[in-house]
Amino acid sequence: MTASTQAPVVSRTLHGNVLVVTIDHAPVNALSVDVRRGLVDAIDAAEADAAAAAVLIVGAGRNFIAGADIREFGKPPLSPLLPAVCNRIEACSKPVVAAIHGAALGGGLEVALAAHYRLAVRGAKLGLPEVQLGLLPGAGGTQRAPRLIGAAPALDLMLSGRHARAEEALSLGLVDRLGATDDVLGEGLAYARELLAAKAGVRPTRAAKALADADASRAAVDAARKETVKRARGLFSPMKIVDAVEAALTLPFDEGLALERKLFMECLDSPQRAGLIHAFFAEREVAKAPETKAAAPRPIATVGIVGGGTMGAGIAVAVLDAGLPVTMIERDDAALARGRGHIERVYDGLVSKGRIKPEAKDAALARFAGSTSYDALANVDLVIEAVFEDMAVKKAVFAELDRVCKPGAVLATNTSYLDIDEIAGTTSRPADVIGLHFFSPANVMKLLEIVVPARVGADVVATAFELAKQLRKVPVRAGVCDGFIGNRLLAVYRMAADYLMEDGASPYQIDRAMREFGYPMGPYQVVDLAGGDIGWAARKRRAPTRDPRLRYVEIADRLCERGWFGQKTGRGFYLYEQGVRTGTPDPEVEGIVESERLRTGVTPRSFTDDEIVRRLMCAVINEAANVVREGIALRPLDVDVALLYGYGFPRYRGGPMKYADMLGLPTVLAELKRLAGEDAFFWQPSPLIVELVERGADFSSLNGSAS
Repeated sequence: MTASTQAPVVSRTLHGNVLVVTIDHAPVNALSVDVRRGLVDAIDAAEADAAAAAVLIVGAGRNFIAGADIREFGKPPLSPLLPAVCNRIEACSKPVVAAIHGAALGGGLEVALAAHYRLAVRGAKLGLPEVQLGLLPGAGGTQRAPRLIGAAPALDLMLSGRHARAEEALSLGLVDRLGATDDVLGEGLAYARELLAAKAGVRPTRAAKALADADASRAAVDAARKETVKRARGLFSPMKIVDAVEAALTLPFDEGLALERKLFMECLDSPQRAGLIHAFFAEREVAKAPETKAAAPRPIATVGIVGGGTMGAGIAVAVLDAGLPVTMIERDDAALARGRGHIERVYDGLVSKGRIKPEAKDAALARFAGSTSYDALANVDLVIEAVFEDMAVKKAVFAELDRVCKPGAVLATNTSYLDIDEIAGTTSRPADVIGLHFFSPANVMKLLEIVVPARVGADVVATAFELAKQLRKVPVRAGVCDGFIGNRLLAVYRMAADYLMEDGASPYQIDRAMREFGYPMGPYQVVDLAGGDIGWAARKRRAPTRDPRLRYVEIADRLCERGWFGQKTGRGFYLYEQGVRTGTPDPEVEGIVESERLRTGVTPRSFTDDEIVRRLMCAVINEAANVVREGIALRPLDVDVALLYGYGFPRYRGGPMKYADMLGLPTVLAELKRLAGEDAFFWQPSPLIVELVERGADFSSLNGSAS
């Protein structure tokens, strides 16, 4: 018996006088060390073979090269490194053509940029998304791309991390030709032979002239630097990308490559990279719920939505954008007209911004129908209830759905807090009832909490995850409790902020400290944006069951009693001038805060911004540990993804659980014990944190393959 030999991931075949180099490294042709070695060997072989007049690099399967091999992340680098591979391709004395289909991303595009000519077929996507992992293109991308397409377009691709379709890549000059068919091998061979017939010769990208207009290039870099300071506040790698592209303007190519490598290593060593890599893996792992492996999803071809308010309309747009027809139910014709109006305004905004064409709006609205009768939902496959957050109202809706919906229809509630087991119990089919907690605006926000009640069928849970995929949402599985994962943690975050406010910090200092930490908004700005009356209603609902040991701060209630609900009333924690969404501090609010301190006998003290961040993060981490311990979240990474995608937690910190691991759980536990000296009930350390510290473990040990 002979041992089987594995097929090489890079193969070479001579087609006439063109050496075809094929990368076949399933599933996405990632740039593993074997691929890198294979590419260098192939170029060496082409140089040595007199019969080979040109080289054509193609990918097998569905992609050219989708980027780095994520299996090598965090491991010692193995030779040859990608910069050396790209330099070897560029230095080939025979013309090298890259024929691109599917994805050419990150290092994959850098390989293509190192080739002398590039062709793409329709459907290809090209990009340099390293910024999303806290990195920069480190194999010549920051030096070759600007020389090929100019500083402004190159900076746009690198700083946004977006993908350019083949047609745009052609218009930018990122590729030289758009294939007439999707036969990437045939198109590539034809192009290579045409180049040989024209005696085109080699054409290194480093010699490209797109930076010839020095003034325009300098203006592009200056503009990008200014915009990056404003938009990428707190992020490390975006400014390094600007610095690297500036080097393409000011330094010889090889010196620019050396600086790029230096900046790349600085990014690699940054703590932000660890947080962003964790977020990258966690987003992929979070969709792997037990029910998705245990059952097949039910087919969903038609969707009903009950409620045409802001949330219902946003959900409708998300479903329409997925190509599914929607039937909306409202209580009367006027409410239904308002619901359709909400939807039309969303699409009108997208048209006015050039995001979609008017025909796309018309096509989406053609899939929309409305009715004031629940009977119109008799044949839909899924219904999403999005009415007022009141248990009696929701139970009445589900009684109607139970009456009219066909057997096997999935009945979903968009509740943010309420007990879905109780809602399901009002129907004759609790196995069909699930929570789909969207976040506003529902057509924009990526998070979808899939809330799993006790009696729901596994196939219904699997259906919810499949729907999230269709809607391009990031699904997080949550158990039933007040607030599920995200809103439960938000309540504790807000409670800790209220304690700080009553104890001496101003709401404006608290907001500033959390923005500096990386949140886009502070907690009181969020209250004003969402509407203070929403939290007020939740607090009143919880009042009868609130634990008497839990300290309760009434400052926000005083504002609500005055009708100060935030942006929509022109006044909340901040003052809002007519038509202005950015508030200014309000001396009257500070007076109310001071009055409440006097009423409760609190002697105010000062807090540093670091103390504010430490307290709020310890509160969130501690409650998150309880959420995992109770099984409300499957794993720590589910908590991280929920807060990253639904609550503005800074992505480069990875989420609260990853952030805790980066701080060190012993440090977190020590701080919780110190704070427990002030309030033993609120700051009681989670048993899970105590247990992990005792055995020298951290939250990542509970994440399985995503740790």
